[in-house]
Amino acid sequence: MPDETEPRQPPVDPRLWRYAAASRSFFVVIALLSLLQTAVIVGFAFFTTRAIVDAIAGADLAGTLLALAGIVVARSVLALIRERVAARASARVESQLRAAVLDGVAQLGPEWTASRSTSHLALVAGRGLDALEPYVGRYLPQLVQTVIATPILVAAMWSADAISGLTVLLTLPLIPIFMILIGLATRSVQRRQWETLTRLATRFSETVQGLSTLTVFGRQRRAADAIERVTDDYRRETMTVLRVSFLSGFALEFLASISVAIVAVAIGFRLIDGSLTLSVGLFVLLLAPEAFLPLRQVGVQFHAASEGVAATRDVFAVLDDAAAASADIAPAPAPTGTDHVLRVRDVRVRDLPPVTLDARSGEIVLIEGPSGAGKSSLLHALLGFAPATGRIEFDGVAASSLAPSAWLGWAGQRAGLAAGTVAENIRLGDDDMPERTVREALALVGLGALDPARMLGVQGAGLSGGQAQRVAVARALARHLRGHAPVLALDEPSAALDADAEAHLWRSLRQVADAGALIVLVSHRESARGIADRVVRLSGAEVTA
Repeated sequence: MPDETEPRQPPVDPRLWRYAAASRSFFVVIALLSLLQTAVIVGFAFFTTRAIVDAIAGADLAGTLLALAGIVVARSVLALIRERVAARASARVESQLRAAVLDGVAQLGPEWTASRSTSHLALVAGRGLDALEPYVGRYLPQLVQTVIATPILVAAMWSADAISGLTVLLTLPLIPIFMILIGLATRSVQRRQWETLTRLATRFSETVQGLSTLTVFGRQRRAADAIERVTDDYRRETMTVLRVSFLSGFALEFLASISVAIVAVAIGFRLIDGSLTLSVGLFVLLLAPEAFLPLRQVGVQFHAASEGVAATRDVFAVLDDAAAASADIAPAPAPTGTDHVLRVRDVRVRDLPPVTLDARSGEIVLIEGPSGAGKSSLLHALLGFAPATGRIEFDGVAASSLAPSAWLGWAGQRAGLAAGTVAENIRLGDDDMPERTVREALALVGLGALDPARMLGVQGAGLSGGQAQRVAVARALARHLRGHAPVLALDEPSAALDADAEAHLWRSLRQVADAGALIVLVSHRESARGIADRVVRLSGAEVTA
């Protein structure tokens, strides 16, 4: 049974028009094409009837056959044009929605992202939007065709023969009624299929990320078995959707066939008793299947687009959250000036004690304390990665209204490197960064001999742990050297370094701070105190500066 608490999704979600501008013109073009196709259908029935009647009467068929040939060609051309328009429009809508989703995720920020499954977001932006192709390219055009063609065809039949028109008008509602019943029965099935796919993607992503740990503890086989179980669940859900699709298709075809048969039998009896002429009876009989065809095709295309229909809910949920966030937070200008001030007032992350501090350009503020005291959590609050109470201001502007990239350079405990060259990793977010800046940043962290063109594998494979950590610090320093990050937030930047490499890094950070940077440094190393202008000590009970 479907979930009665689940909101019913309309045939065309109006948010599609709002978030994908290409869909608006697409509907207009499809409506015009549907109108022309309907006119061609009526013309085909008319000229076919005329050709048969004239042939029986022995009249000249040349003009009629020529017109009929033109109708056939026009119908084929219009069908081809519609397919191409639908394909191009679906590609444009998919591209616009994908860009909107990525922009929305970026606008919502790391705090929102941290509360979601990244594998689910990747699935929505990838497979979910790919699944919109049959929804936009086939289901929606067929829906427009049905809305336009069905009333015109019924009206044409009624104008030729009121009894046949009334028969179609009475039997036609049976198809949408059964479509609604089938839709109610299959909605939960379609949703379960999408949720199972989401669970599979999440499980696989988590298993790959923790594979080394699972291997050490001998649990890799159990993880593989769990993936196999979810995969089997997805297979069963997919087969259920297919079974429902085939059964519903059969039901719709059966209803349409019975309805057309009723019209045909009535016409046959009336032709026999002479109350209906051959020309009228044949014309109506040719239009009867065409009147039922659009509704039948809507049902078929709806099931073909079922995955896209389920995915739209998650796609639009992301976009709605982004729209709500943009309405709540007014955009703030990027900070200017050379002397910057960072104020943290009673900032509390989770149940940790509140933190208050002031810092200016040219200072290094060292955050230290035992594990679990909230050192990294404070940096995450600065970055917007973690929800926090209190207020964080940069140059008098609430940090929550500024994109972190507008004022912060960050290097976390995990290097966060990607496949590509060393230079590409340092230039992340700044493709115009000159090579001299890349080399200067590498030299500051003690990697002056490292070739910027060196290729790295996934997650920076090819570098040692210490090298990867220093490349991440170099990336933050490079942003500062480019004038994009007056504040540097560094989380345990020397954790994987030996004493000599650490001493070199501390000297460089002191040099960068003396040149005007404001550095918030988290470190458990006692040697970090030697370069700090101020030490903020975090503990489980209090904060001392």
